[in-house]
Amino acid sequence: MGLKDSSGHTNSAAAPGAERESVSRLRQRPNARVLIIGGGINGVGTFRDLALQGVDVALVERGDYCQGASGASSHMIHGGIRYLENGEFRLVRESVVERNRLLRIAPHYVKPLQTTIPIFSTFSGVLAAPLRFLTHKQQGKPKERGAFLIKLGLSLYDSFSRDGGSVPRHQFRTRHKALAELPMLHPGVKYTATYFDASVHNPERLTLDVLQDGEKAGSARNSARASNYLALTTVRSNADGSSTAVLCDQLTGEEFGFTADVIVNTTGAWVDLTNQAMGTPTTFMGGTKGSHIVLDHPGLLAACKGREIFFEHTDGRIVLIYPMGDRVLVGTTDVDADMSRDAVCTDEEIDYFFDLIGHVFPDIAVNRGQIVYTFSGVRPLPRHDATQPGFVSRDYRIERLAPGPGAPGPGAQEGGAVVLSLVGGKWTTFRALAEHLAGDVLAELGLERKISTAKLAIGGGAGFPDSDAGIQKWIKAHMTATRDADRTAGLLTRYGTRAEEVISYLDAGEDRLLRSTRELSVRELQFMAAREQVGHLVDVLIRRTSLAFRGLVTGELLNDVAEALAEPLGWDAAGVAAEINHAQEVLKRYHGVEVHSLVA
Repeated sequence: MGLKDSSGHTNSAAAPGAERESVSRLRQRPNARVLIIGGGINGVGTFRDLALQGVDVALVERGDYCQGASGASSHMIHGGIRYLENGEFRLVRESVVERNRLLRIAPHYVKPLQTTIPIFSTFSGVLAAPLRFLTHKQQGKPKERGAFLIKLGLSLYDSFSRDGGSVPRHQFRTRHKALAELPMLHPGVKYTATYFDASVHNPERLTLDVLQDGEKAGSARNSARASNYLALTTVRSNADGSSTAVLCDQLTGEEFGFTADVIVNTTGAWVDLTNQAMGTPTTFMGGTKGSHIVLDHPGLLAACKGREIFFEHTDGRIVLIYPMGDRVLVGTTDVDADMSRDAVCTDEEIDYFFDLIGHVFPDIAVNRGQIVYTFSGVRPLPRHDATQPGFVSRDYRIERLAPGPGAPGPGAQEGGAVVLSLVGGKWTTFRALAEHLAGDVLAELGLERKISTAKLAIGGGAGFPDSDAGIQKWIKAHMTATRDADRTAGLLTRYGTRAEEVISYLDAGEDRLLRSTRELSVRELQFMAAREQVGHLVDVLIRRTSLAFRGLVTGELLNDVAEALAEPLGWDAAGVAAEINHAQEVLKRYHGVEVHSLVA
């Protein structure tokens, strides 16, 4: 029976032939000043920040990087206009500042996003809003927010954007102009409000960039080490009274001990379960499940006119319809999560998504055959008891557990390590959150900050072209007789300016595109296996590329990718078959995608 990772996926594929380098580096020196548990964006961001300070830091993730809530987001980098209603002004201000900052330091993945709110009334919700603000509960039947409230909120939102703002202020349109811009909108619309936020089309690759920045910062002294598919399973008491965290390789089943002075728990919705495994039970978390669907629907795509449609559904839930390339993302739900069950998109949620599409685009028919991918995640929200999910704070806090009997690691203090648990957190503010969490770690270690990440480019965002003309110039400069403009552009999109490293690797040997797609080559897959800690075939399909997200996985593609990865990852014929079966299981069970293999 396989072990479950932080998204519930069962890791049952055949193990590689040899121990992975990422695991070896931890096993050979099984201690660090800081051990971070959890490889979502907040854990990885903290890893990068600490590595840049010169701290000896290790990170372990029981699944793949960005596989949990970080990989199940709405792909938005936003200031959180709706948080104003919760009175979370600090969070909104920080979110807007960080949104603007990410547009500058991660321009390869974070792009401006034009967003339009369709509005069907003028003063609706004016009386209900103060009660929602004070009680964080829906009072009676939901009443939609009218133009007056939305105008007030957007004006306040704009004021937060003044500090380093790089996006235009909002604009209102009356019904006539709104329908001229978006003719497929519901004819009952009275106004539209349009403003700019930002999107991140490749959250998994941005997470990987942040991780690699951290590894690079500590490479000279081997002081920043990270491995995926490596889980903390328990804490072992030693004869001298100290304790050791037991790490288990999820691909081989091998175990070894590891000690640290400070443990940082960034396992999201699993924080309490992780603390329990360390012998320090907590009840911090109360996550909510959010689901999305991805549609191949040219009509809906055209109706959006390249902008996100962001609005309040009839139940008061803020939802979105979001064009991404030639697909449309629709989301999201917000229901209390049962941590004992898999987070998957249900039939009821799909019906809800179809209903919300009809709410704003009544003449556009949608059916299940147009769904190419579904995904769900559990938001790492604090325990909220009677507070309704939509009103639970999206801000974060850091809980400190003092060392005591059974605490992992020898630590600087008797009894083990200090444990810092992250409760909450959101994608947009990951850099600021990581700076805060790293600051707390530095204080525990008695160290001072050496460098700020506020203006430091992330990965392939360094030197990224700042105009369409610049992008075309870059593409032209990196084309060859065997690598055309589309292939070169695809590499720039996937890696940012780190594509230069990939291109050097590709050009150093004989290469060919896969038979099943022009988006990947054999040597690029070998690069991923060597440089990006690929553990499973499905990692490439979902997180190293967007092929699964766009509904482009076929049986032929499964075979091609598995065969290309077999040699660098040490898979024999049985291992290849196991990986294909594992990928089919994950895609069907968690993403609603059924792919028939060509292998008997």
